[in-house]
Formats: sequence, C-alpha cells, structure tokens
Amino acid sequence: MMAKRDYYEVLEISKSASEEEIKKAYRKMAIKFHPDKNQGDKTAEDKFKEAAEAYEVLSDAKKKAQYDRFGHAGMGGAAGGGGYGGQGMNMEDIFSQFGDIFGGGDGSPFGSFFGGGGGGQQQRRRKGSDLRIKLKLNLEEVANGVEKKIKVKRHVTCKSCSGNGAKNGTELSTCQTCGGAGQVRRVQQTMLGQMVTTSPCPTCNGEGKQIKTRCEACFGEGRVLEEEIIPIKIPAGVADSMQLSMSGKGNVPPRGGVAGDLLIVIEEEPDEVLHRDGTNVIYDLYLNFADAALGTTVEVPTIGGKARITIEAGTQAGKILRLKGKGIKELNGYGVGDELIHVNLWTPKSLTKEETEMLEKMRDSPNFHPKPNKNEKNFFEKMKDFFN
Repeated sequence: MMAKRDYYEVLEISKSASEEEIKKAYRKMAIKFHPDKNQGDKTAEDKFKEAAEAYEVLSDAKKKAQYDRFGHAGMGGAAGGGGYGGQGMNMEDIFSQFGDIFGGGDGSPFGSFFGGGGGGQQQRRRKGSDLRIKLKLNLEEVANGVEKKIKVKRHVTCKSCSGNGAKNGTELSTCQTCGGAGQVRRVQQTMLGQMVTTSPCPTCNGEGKQIKTRCEACFGEGRVLEEEIIPIKIPAGVADSMQLSMSGKGNVPPRGGVAGDLLIVIEEEPDEVLHRDGTNVIYDLYLNFADAALGTTVEVPTIGGKARITIEAGTQAGKILRLKGKGIKELNGYGVGDELIHVNLWTPKSLTKEETEMLEKMRDSPNFHPKPNKNEKNFFEKMKDFFN
C-alpha cells in the first residue's frame, strides 16, 4: 500500500490557504479527475477520491486544526468498516457531500454530476448529524495503542422501508407543489424589475417526494435508533483531548442520505506513579541516605512492567536517570520516548536515640561536608540537557 500523501500536496495549496482557496483547489482537482471525464481510468478515479478526502478534512475547521497538529495519525487510521477521516468514502458519498461547491447555473459542464443543475432529480443528499463520545484510556493504552469495542446508540436506516419512510419501501410520489424540485420559485415585481427567489417547498420540506402511507416501523422517518457495537483502533501516542473521526458511523438523516461521523474524544486517565511529559514519562524515586551514599539496586515501575536499576555510590539528590525507549511512541513517527527517573533523598522526620547519636558522630566528619565541584550541574541545567 502506498503511503498517504499530504492533503495540502494533494490539493496543491499551502498551509496558509484560505477557505475559498481550498474550495477552488478542490473544484479544480475534481473537474480534472472526474470519472465521467476519465472513464475507465483507475488512476484518475483514485485521485478524484483522494482530492475529496483532502477537501473533507481541510474544509472543516476542527478537522483541519487536528490534521495540522497531528497529521494523518490525528485522523485516526483504519478502524471497523468505515475508517477515519474519509477513507471509507465512495463515489456516492463524494457527490452527496461536496456537490454543492459546484453549484448550479454557473455554466460548469460538470454541474449536473454534482447535484448542481438537474432540479429535483439531482438534488444533493443530506448528511446526518455527528455523534461525539469520550473514550477513557490508561497510560499503557496510550503508550502502545489499543483496540476497543464501544457501544453506541445511533440512527440507522430502517430495514422495513429501506430508508424512504414509506410502508414496505413502496415508491414515493412526486410532490405536486414543486414538481419534485424540492424548491419553489417566487417572482416579485420591484422598482428595479423582476426579482426571483427560491425557497424549500413547504409541502414536501424540500425533499421533492411525498409519502402516501407511512412505514409502521419508523413512522415515516426512514431511520430507527439502534445500539451498535463498533470496533475502533486507537493509535499509539494519542493525547488527552485529541479528537479522532470515524467516517460514516454517526446518525443517518431522515429518509435517506449520508451518515454523519463518530467523533471520539480521548480522555487520558492519570497514572498513580508515572507522569507523562510529551513522549517521556517521569518517575520520582525516593532513596534513603544510606542507599544513596553506599549504592544499591532498586526496582522501578515502567509502562506495563518493572525494571531493576543500579544506584551508584554517592548518587546526589536531583540526579536524573534515563531508561531509554521506556516512554511513549510518537504519534507521527517511529520514535519512542524515555522514562526519566528523578532521584529524591528521603529525610526521616523522626529518629530514635541511637540513630540521633550515630548521626551526631558523623555530622562533623569531613566527608559529610557538601563539596560540589564545578562539573556538578544544577537541576535546571540537567533538565535542559535531557530535553534538548
């Protein structure tokens, strides 16, 4: 499988392109690679779909911001049957969702293909509403990625009427008011001449069709509310509040159309012992004075396990130890962060008489006098070295 191209590269625009420039760029690409203009050309068809997918993301402010920050990984990746971001789109989806940018009456030779000039017969199908859910993930799931099955209640196409709202799916009748156009025109005489306005037909609510006998299962809605188990694959490296989009897993609109999207908002649960900092995780290790002075080996928690590390004799408080590759995978790359172990010296708050006497004898020992050398870096210098 070929690597997915950058959406800006697909539409041949810069990241600073305006909404209108994005729209014009998509229109140009869609006309160039339209399947009716390139019949039998699979490459042109793929480029047509690729351009539609790019426009779906870049024309939506929220999706665009998500893409600009996290790239294709921020759109999710394949999951279930639909995929994220637009990968599950077919030709009908494309014509239905984006046909309006070609409009009608502009002289475009492709207007009718996109719902732009054929009256009621070429009306743009509606898109259903999106669904938004929160998904809680622990640190291990965030670090390694995870597959989940979530239960969602959403409107799906009524099987009894196949989505048209009529009893047993019988054929709908053409609206007599608008003649199936879904719109009514009104001509008004003004001082400047005739003014023509259009508005949705009040009889059929802009649908161009009317139901004779309503479906008993959905009461003419063409959709029913069902509970569905949806499998999703969360990539490694996601962050708290990140939003993934699963195309076609939202609600279907009444009486036919394209299903909306399922928006998955990541909620990262705080870990009890490890703290996330980007792709790194931080662990506070507390040592007693004897272990720090004499050296020892200790066991520390890692993501999904434990590791045994050596503490050298004379280890100073504030020292940062690194466990390479024990952090979190990069969302947009192949790198993995580290686990940073911050050494703290535990000072007892109460002492026995014997312990006090022992420490009093050592207090004046020359080895117990602080003697930092010039090579000793302070805490901020150490942190700067690690993160640079």
